[in-house]
Amino acid sequence: MELHDLQPPEGAHRRRRRVGRGTGSGRGKTSGRGQKGQRARDSGFRIGFEGGQMPLGQRLPKQGGFRNPFKKVYTTVNLTRLNRFPDGARVAVEDLYAMGLAREGLPVKLLGAGKLRRRLEVAAHAASETARAAIEARGGQVTLVEPPPSAVRKTARR
Repeated sequence: MELHDLQPPEGAHRRRRRVGRGTGSGRGKTSGRGQKGQRARDSGFRIGFEGGQMPLGQRLPKQGGFRNPFKKVYTTVNLTRLNRFPDGARVAVEDLYAMGLAREGLPVKLLGAGKLRRRLEVAAHAASETARAAIEARGGQVTLVEPPPSAVRKTARR
C-alpha cells in the first residue's frame, strides 16, 4: 500500500452546507435561521449569557487569598521517627530522604513531637527549640545545614 492508495472511510467527509444560495437550494432566503427574532440576526448572545439567569461565572465563589512565592516549605520529621537509627549514629539529610522519613527535594525541619530514645548527631535544615532541646538532653547534637537554592524556591502548597 502506498500513500496515494489511502482513502478516508465511507461517510468520513461531508460537504460544507452552503446557505443563502437561492430559494431552489433549500437553504436560501433566511438560510435556515427562520423568521425575524434575535437568532435570525447577526449578533446572537454574548459569551456566557444564560437567558437572564445569573451566569455560572458569577454564581461561583471567587478565588480568595494570595500565595506567597517566597514561603519556605519544609518537610517535617518528628523525634519518634529518629528512633529507628542506631544509638550514637550520625544522621544526615540524605539518610532521612533514603529511609523515606522526609520528602526528597524539600528542606527538612526537625519537630519535637514524641520521645527520643537514642543519642544521635542529626543534621537538618531547621529544627524547633523543643527538638533541639530533646536531642541535646540525650547527649546528641543538632547541626544546621544550608538547603540547596532550588529547594527553598519550591512553591507553597495549600
